[in-house]
Amino acid sequence: MSTTTFIWKGRTSKGEVLSGEYECEDRKQVGEYLRKRRVVITSIKKKPKEIEIGFLKKTKVGVKDLSVFTRQFATMVNAGLPLVQCLDVLGRQLEKPHFKKVVQQVTSDVEGGSTLAEALEKHPKVFSDLFVNMIAAGEAGGILDVILGRLAVFLEKADALQRKVKGAMTYPVIVLTVAGGACIFMLMFVIPVFAKMFSDFGGTLPAPTRIVMGLSEFLKAYWWALAGGATAATIAFKRYRATVKGKMVTDRLALRIPILGTVLRKSAVARFTRTLGTLISSGVPILQGLEITAKTAGNSVIQQAIQNTATSISQGDTIALPLKESGVFPPMVVQMISIGEQTGALDEMLSKIADFYDDEVDSAVEALTAAIEPLMIVVMGTMVGGMLVAMYLPMFKMANVVGG
Repeated sequence: MSTTTFIWKGRTSKGEVLSGEYECEDRKQVGEYLRKRRVVITSIKKKPKEIEIGFLKKTKVGVKDLSVFTRQFATMVNAGLPLVQCLDVLGRQLEKPHFKKVVQQVTSDVEGGSTLAEALEKHPKVFSDLFVNMIAAGEAGGILDVILGRLAVFLEKADALQRKVKGAMTYPVIVLTVAGGACIFMLMFVIPVFAKMFSDFGGTLPAPTRIVMGLSEFLKAYWWALAGGATAATIAFKRYRATVKGKMVTDRLALRIPILGTVLRKSAVARFTRTLGTLISSGVPILQGLEITAKTAGNSVIQQAIQNTATSISQGDTIALPLKESGVFPPMVVQMISIGEQTGALDEMLSKIADFYDDEVDSAVEALTAAIEPLMIVVMGTMVGGMLVAMYLPMFKMANVVGG
């Protein structure tokens, strides 16, 4: 049976005015839900349908959204508020309709007798295996507030790391896009004007001018072929990367790119150590923790190394040995993990490694930015400036002829 979203208003026995939304089959269920909460109903009505424009519709729940939700959840649970009340309050204040709906469904499931972990597990696109397993460990150990606090810290650091890496990639992409757009505009619309003027003038044009005019004519004549080729190449690349082999090859190449590869490798190490350390400190078994960590690695080469580590551990080996043999992790990381195993403080050591590599990512991003800025200036100057010079050379020749 289909469900409908109802908007309700009411007040408590103390006179406090409350309002919210509830998704169910009919008004009767809304009334039962509110009576259980000891709310005196003042109005219940169907929520009007929202008009959503496709490209403006917000559905994806990002790391930032989840980190804010978890931090608020942790604060409320730590303050002693009942679990259902915490979820209800959080659900009502969320802005993204998809996230709001998910939290309301979780609230309903918990009210129906499910554990929080069981309710969250029904929404894998929002709550990852890591999130669900840590919540399950917190519920089993009676330390849900502590686990939520750790999750909040983990997600905040993961969001900060993600923004650093994206920030490093955004600058060169924007600069190259602007430079490329400027060149295409000049070749399509500006150069042809000059070309007509030069052809009327007659005479032999300088080589740079002939090259630029040839590029302009080619682009005007075959722009459709170039656009089609670029689209086909993009689709082919995406399909190849969608395969296991393709993802492995492209991820391995990405790690070998000068400077950028260093940023990606260090961010992957920081993510791995932070995730595994958080899981182990929360009571999740190490093998299960490695399986979850492998899924969140973000790079198939790192993922394979972690999966091989899990296999080796199941056969009685230490964590450090398979990590060393993979050749992916720096020697310092392997050595510190080995010390953590020997001292019985693996979770603390992993957290220290993660903190260290967070700082290393900052340094690597700064180095990448410092290297890219002058390179981008040279590229833009060569592309745009080269065309301008090529167009002005015949003008100088014309001026000399007129002056002579």
